[in-house]
Amino acid sequence: MNIYFSCSLTGGRKDEDIYALLVNHLLDGRCEVPTAHLAHPEVMLVERTVDPNDVFQRDIDWLQSCDAVVAEVSTPSHGVGYEIAYALGLQKPVLCLYAQGAVVSKMITGNNATGLVVSSYQDHQQALEILDGFLAKISCL
Repeated sequence: MNIYFSCSLTGGRKDEDIYALLVNHLLDGRCEVPTAHLAHPEVMLVERTVDPNDVFQRDIDWLQSCDAVVAEVSTPSHGVGYEIAYALGLQKPVLCLYAQGAVVSKMITGNNATGLVVSSYQDHQQALEILDGFLAKISCL
């Protein structure tokens, strides 16, 4: 399964540990994750050198070819919100995960779009359990 992982870059990187955990879990589960590099601490150095037009087209191509999107939305990000909306427009299943207590846009938490799952987690183990449940559900579609 091809999973587009989405997380904050320029909005802040304080959640890198959960990004890495989620991406590694997807990879360990034999998922393809074209955006796996976003979970690495050095991503900002790499992405800084890439032309914005190239990033946009690359990411749109990845979104169009993915089976689903997993977004960690604890840290607000314009790009992540755009990717979520774009994926839903393509009728892709989307999981939005956020740490319990994080303030998440009501445009995400109040959205009842078909295929969108929004869930908070108390700890990393619960985040993985929610992720596994989402993957199990979409693999049966």
